Amino acid sequence: MRQIINLPPLSNRLSIIALFIIILFVNGCAVFGKVQVKPWHSPSYPEEEIERNKFLVAKDDDVIGRLSFIRLEKDDTLPDIARHFSLGINEISTANPGVDIWVPRAGERILLPLNFILPDAPRKGIVINLAAMRLFQFKSDSKSLTVSTYPVGIGTTERPTPMGQMYVKHRMIRPTWHVPASISEDHRKKGDPLPAIVLPGPENPLGEYALYLSKSSYLIHGTNKPSSIGLKATNGCIRLYPEDIKKLYKDSSINTPVLIVNQPYLIGQHNGLVYLEAHTPLEGSDAAELEKIYAKLRSIENKSARTLDRKKVKAVLAEARGIPVPILETSQRSKEGAEKAIEVKHPAKLYAKPAIPELKMDAWYVLAAQMQDEIDALRIAAIINHQGPQIPARVISKSDNSYRVIAGPFNNISEAKDAVKRLKIDLEIDGKLIEPVRKR
Repeated sequence: MRQIINLPPLSNRLSIIALFIIILFVNGCAVFGKVQVKPWHSPSYPEEEIERNKFLVAKDDDVIGRLSFIRLEKDDTLPDIARHFSLGINEISTANPGVDIWVPRAGERILLPLNFILPDAPRKGIVINLAAMRLFQFKSDSKSLTVSTYPVGIGTTERPTPMGQMYVKHRMIRPTWHVPASISEDHRKKGDPLPAIVLPGPENPLGEYALYLSKSSYLIHGTNKPSSIGLKATNGCIRLYPEDIKKLYKDSSINTPVLIVNQPYLIGQHNGLVYLEAHTPLEGSDAAELEKIYAKLRSIENKSARTLDRKKVKAVLAEARGIPVPILETSQRSKEGAEKAIEVKHPAKLYAKPAIPELKMDAWYVLAAQMQDEIDALRIAAIINHQGPQIPARVISKSDNSYRVIAGPFNNISEAKDAVKRLKIDLEIDGKLIEPVRKR
């Protein structure tokens, strides 16, 4: 074994991972308050029967989809569940406060927030709600209106996604990334210099499909970092899961209108009920958006002569769980009532869940961490496994009751060194190279 970089002390490594999780889940999780969504004990449905992307929109209806639940199994992570059901990590983590994102307990019931209030915008082309981190694509004919919806990653606070009306200027399969000077400088400062041009392939952050917008330098594109969907993680572009951008690309033509809005508070009607959905507002927009939503609520009461449950409204706005909640007083609700959440059978295999290759004695590895707590080790391994492109990692227990996080296998020293570099740059984890076991 040849040491490359010393591992930091255990306390430092845990601080690093804690910091990463804080950064990763910048919106945080709201605490359960007065509004609670409890599992409904009903027959479970095959997951292929649960629609997550395409919906028929009824006239004067604003709410699509249906809340669901799933029971977790061993080795599940919330990012894997989120991707399988076309949810962003922000949506599933905020809907399930208190659940460990990377090492949830087997058997836990997880809410799948698969119903959405449509943005308050014209229902044509593509509409992106930054606050919800969700894209809606409307298609209509003389008889019906359909909407396809996908979770997205958006710009950071420092490089936010622009708002306003745009259109699709051109499209490209397997796009080449021309690295902007500002991004190139950021990577240079981190010791990760980039070439001026990144060709199509696993290292290209644009993925396999790209829609170039009329606002110069901004795109709707795929990604090689799927765990960033549902996060403020881009340089201003809109990022989708690889499987979702493929569908969006197919359904989008040149000149498709694209409207980007910021609507943290949404009101919608469905089955005679009034629903309210709240998300954590983007920086600096809270007061103005609250004023707008209270004005809309007053207008609904005045026009319909229906009474809203003020306590529930306040609870929904405070918790900001991103779930549509009926807010009429109980006596004002229709006979149909709100649809009950349904339970979904756990899939036999989660889509695109990172696979970990078998151990090989003649391969290179990287020791990423060594610690006494198994859960901490499993959490670090899961985080590493969900890097993009993937760095496979696993936990190996030792006879002294400690746990080692091992990344690999790698075919050669060059691949292993690249993993050491990426762990340092992406996660601030120092690693040690582990040489192959040589046959005698």
